[in-house]
Amino acid sequence: MGMICLTIFILLLLICFCQSEDQLTRARPLSPGNLLISKDAVFALGFFSPPGSNGSLYVGIWFHGVPDPERSRTIVWVANRDNPATAVSSPKLTISNSSDLVLSDSKGQTLWTTQNNFSVHDDVFLVLLDTGNLVLQLPNSTVIWQSFDHPTNTILPGMEFLLIHGARAAARLKSWRGPDDPSTGDFSFGLDPISNLQLVIWHGAKLYCRISVWNGVLGGMYPSSPSSMVYQTIVNKGDEFYLEIVLSGGSPYSWIMLDHTGNMKLLTWDSNSSSSIVISERPKGSYGLYDSCGPNGYCDFTGTVPACQCLEGFKAISPNSSRGCQRMEPLQCSKGNHFVAMPEMRVPDKFVLLRNRSFEQCAAECSQNCSCTAYAYANLSSAMDDKSRCLVWTGELVDTWKSSNYGETLYLRLADPPVKMKTNTVKIALPVIACLLLPVGIALVCICKFKAGKWRKKEIQNKLMLGYLTASSELEDTNAEFPFVSFDDIVAATDNFSDSNMLGRGGFGKVYKGMLEGGKEVAVKRLSQGSGQGIDEFRNEVVLLVKLQHRNLVRLLGCCIHEEEKLLIYEYLPNKSLDAFLFDTSRKHVLDWPTRFKIVKGVARGLLYLHQDSRLTIIHRDLKASNILLDTEMAPKISDFGMARIFGGNQQLANTTRVVGTYGYMSPEYVTRGAFSVKSDTYSFGVLLLEIVSGLKIISTKFITDFPNLIAYTWRLWEDGNSMELVDSSVAENCPAHEVLRCIHVGLLCVQDNPNARPLMSSVVFMLENETTLLPAPKQPVYYAPRNNETEETWRNIEGSVNTSTITTLEGR
Repeated sequence: MGMICLTIFILLLLICFCQSEDQLTRARPLSPGNLLISKDAVFALGFFSPPGSNGSLYVGIWFHGVPDPERSRTIVWVANRDNPATAVSSPKLTISNSSDLVLSDSKGQTLWTTQNNFSVHDDVFLVLLDTGNLVLQLPNSTVIWQSFDHPTNTILPGMEFLLIHGARAAARLKSWRGPDDPSTGDFSFGLDPISNLQLVIWHGAKLYCRISVWNGVLGGMYPSSPSSMVYQTIVNKGDEFYLEIVLSGGSPYSWIMLDHTGNMKLLTWDSNSSSSIVISERPKGSYGLYDSCGPNGYCDFTGTVPACQCLEGFKAISPNSSRGCQRMEPLQCSKGNHFVAMPEMRVPDKFVLLRNRSFEQCAAECSQNCSCTAYAYANLSSAMDDKSRCLVWTGELVDTWKSSNYGETLYLRLADPPVKMKTNTVKIALPVIACLLLPVGIALVCICKFKAGKWRKKEIQNKLMLGYLTASSELEDTNAEFPFVSFDDIVAATDNFSDSNMLGRGGFGKVYKGMLEGGKEVAVKRLSQGSGQGIDEFRNEVVLLVKLQHRNLVRLLGCCIHEEEKLLIYEYLPNKSLDAFLFDTSRKHVLDWPTRFKIVKGVARGLLYLHQDSRLTIIHRDLKASNILLDTEMAPKISDFGMARIFGGNQQLANTTRVVGTYGYMSPEYVTRGAFSVKSDTYSFGVLLLEIVSGLKIISTKFITDFPNLIAYTWRLWEDGNSMELVDSSVAENCPAHEVLRCIHVGLLCVQDNPNARPLMSSVVFMLENETTLLPAPKQPVYYAPRNNETEETWRNIEGSVNTSTITTLEGR
């Protein structure tokens, strides 16, 4: 009987000792050993004593919903961080008569209080929410005080971390002093109060690291698991701006923490290891520290290992480039200057903001002021009253970065190169040159007479070809000088179209390697008479490639029409086309992930140029892997413009009854209605992007069971949270998940059924090159049910057959 009574007493004592409700009232204070546990047991509030603290007690909030909360305790908020209690002092957390939350000891000494200055209410209570927010409130949900308004070193999802209030920098996170010492440390994080445009970390009063500079993208996106994302975003509420974390559906818990070493970390909870893992960190290594590369130097993060480099037009002061750089040619107002563009830069510190400027005004203001050494411009989001952001610099440029994932263009002032030829030298050189030119001129006259007949013959052929090429009804400006090559020269260059020189063949004909006079290697495209590419397509391709110049478009060197022959001469690209690597199991290992990502971004930039940045608006209409050529450095170049169409003025959409292109790459509205626009190319790009990630063809009867094509398979993996399974096995082990997931996400946005839902290529390029850009959720795409014998065939000149294609929606199961 005595044993039973003792057992009951112990149980009652434990129940009293281990309170686990989520609310605290005046009648029930919180003492050491008691806990407030949020409704779904996500967080707990209680007293804790860090290791090595000699029994010091702090009131804090930590994750409770873990297998071993004592071992895996992650503190996210501390009340009395600079005034600890001791166990012998019997501290208590209570709600005072003045409706304040108070931590006091047995002697009545106040260790910490909220000091609300709020009217007294008898029914006020404290509740711990599943967000980790500790709230002092009234029964009508009126909040008197909340811990989210007073963060220590952590930002939790749902917390609005105040950055700006009334145009002035507001709150700061403050680090712990040590790994087991929650007292206020030396590092702090917040908005730079001088510019109100950059988030920084301080070490005491000194800048330690600049996290970011606002350039129109207010936020960031990071993968927290293979199927979920963490979004960092800036929220505008009138005269207040907040930094906030948002989790996508199914994401593990994530948070931002400024640790005792000054590192700003984005962490997520890993249920498999029952511990937190870091998914983003700034600074990361000594190169991320403020001004780590010295004045006029920049830290290059584009390689595998960060390194200090000099800005263009500068040289290192010493072999140790981290000491900074100096100008090769000093700036002088009396002499000429020019600006060079340096893309993908995180702009320097110590800038001056000029408000309400256009890009042209910003550039002019810097160029007209000889003390201005650089400028940068960005269009800000609607969160800002002034949508422009013109930054200018004077003097040396400090703390500049270069990254392939984010950044903007920095325009740098340099001195014009000096003219080294002196007057005396000119006086001496001119008579010598005149003497040399006299016999050369006589020789040229003889040669001209000898070759006059041949030139007249070539002129007749050129006029004949101009007659072909200027007959286009779509091209208004036909005054371009076309690079004509004689048929005899082409025959000689290709050894009479020898099979040993053939590079490949397609529905249009064959491509040969050739060597023109002077030893220039070229690729000769010989259109066959039965290819369906007639004079219209030939004319189209020649005129477009002469007018369009971009590093991601193939370069046309010449053309020829001879009797029934139509030939195009291109720059020779030794690595041939993308499909030769991507779909060949013996060669696809050459395409590691950095190469694939470079190809994706290069093709996107080429399309952006066609759609928006060139003088013409061009719809390619046949973008696919075999039309992406690769140079010696595996840089992509878009080719085959025979099917391209030109849009003029404000034209946005066109229709045709002659559907051309390649099955699987064509957008739904083009297949079913003959309607095409720039969004048709966006669809094709999305298909190509998914092919590059997966190494699989869009249409194949054998690559995946139970799925009609790659789009359907990708969508199912995306829905199920298994997107990383799409990645080509040859690169799966060594590719960054955040880049792969971003590519898949962008690909699904591009292949959406509704063309209005697809992004423009300008947005695609921005999303691919800025890892902090927030992406909208893609809608379920449609896919085509292939007809018999059409799984991988090219559609050319299909007249009146657009209604025979069927579209099926993939239903969830």
